[in-house]
Amino acid sequence: MIVLDDRAHDRTHADRLVGDVTDGILSGLFAPGDRLDEASLAERYGVSRTPVREALRRLASSGLVETRPRRGTVVTSLTPERLGELFGAMAELEATCARLCALSMSPVERRRLEDHHAAMEGLVSAQDVDGFVSANLAFHTQIYAGAHNGHLAEIAAGLRTRLMPYRRAQFRVPGRLPRSHAEHGAVVAAILAADAAAAHGAMLRHVSLVEDSFERLALRRPR
Repeated sequence: MIVLDDRAHDRTHADRLVGDVTDGILSGLFAPGDRLDEASLAERYGVSRTPVREALRRLASSGLVETRPRRGTVVTSLTPERLGELFGAMAELEATCARLCALSMSPVERRRLEDHHAAMEGLVSAQDVDGFVSANLAFHTQIYAGAHNGHLAEIAAGLRTRLMPYRRAQFRVPGRLPRSHAEHGAVVAAILAADAAAAHGAMLRHVSLVEDSFERLALRRPR
């Protein structure tokens, strides 16, 4: 029982560290090419090396960091062009999922999506960024599932994991929370109306604005 508790404790620390290190990378605290030493990070954030190791593993899966021979884990140098390509692919995949949702979602799935979106209004009013980030992931996961295409959902989820740190960063832009919620509303309305073209367009616009928000945030970073 103690072992299980310790593991849960480490997972909680790893979850927090993923966010903290991501913020450090996107704010410029950790620059491209910087080495992320497990011992140094453990000391900086006041945790053991076990959750640090897990956090770095997750960050590597997103592409924010990479492991290099004789250098260990370093911050990835991702060009704006490459990031734009990834966001473009993500936008098309999620837009296709939204279009299929408008055609394929069951009445129960549509009601759950509508209810979930409505519940997120409280998070917006409370300016609960962490809560909104979690609910946002659940929202998009419902869109993937509602497309009823397992292969497409798997590809979309994988690419989303790769872009997660960048998508998470958008919420540091002032006013982004209510705008994101409104964009979700357009997607939900189109799906509920079974309007496939509108659902595709609304999701394409939403992910494009996510990228735009991240780019504006990046421009404010100290050089």
